[in-house]
Amino acid sequence: MSADQGQSTLKKALLGVGATLVLVLLGGGLAWTVNCPCETTPGFVLLGDSHDEPINDWSFANAVSLCQIQVSITMRPHSVNVNCMATPEGELFISCSFGDDKYWCPRVQTDHSGRLRLDGVVYPVFLNREMDQSMLDRVWSARMRKLQNPAVQAQQPGGGGTPPALDTPRPDTWWSFHVTSRS
Repeated sequence: MSADQGQSTLKKALLGVGATLVLVLLGGGLAWTVNCPCETTPGFVLLGDSHDEPINDWSFANAVSLCQIQVSITMRPHSVNVNCMATPEGELFISCSFGDDKYWCPRVQTDHSGRLRLDGVVYPVFLNREMDQSMLDRVWSARMRKLQNPAVQAQQPGGGGTPPALDTPRPDTWWSFHVTSRS
């Protein structure tokens, strides 16, 4: 085999490896976009049916165990699984434990645009961090009531186990965001 033939064979092999790597990365990126956020792994863009009409009563969110939120951070979509709960008045809140330690929580600004996915439907929303302690207590109570729902418990991984007591105290590290429709 001549030197030219050897170089040609090497180039073809490297092109084949490069093309395979590109296909694997594209396939992995597509799978990640379609399947995540999953458990504690953040995702990218939330896909699903779009609901663009304003929602005034979010009470239906209490029948869904898992909500997902997508926010743009440094011009890049970032989506995560979150807890969501509606108050008896139908106001919607999402929450997370140890908000200071999360990537996304401290980056959410006032009237931060986002997308919320509930049961496969994506809603355009605004997020505002709730800081009023009495409102946080009301939202925590709404969360505890929601977790008592057997249907929500059944949707939890592993069946959910025993729900926390209604009088479980709200941790200081618990963050909550008020969610409102944006049209």
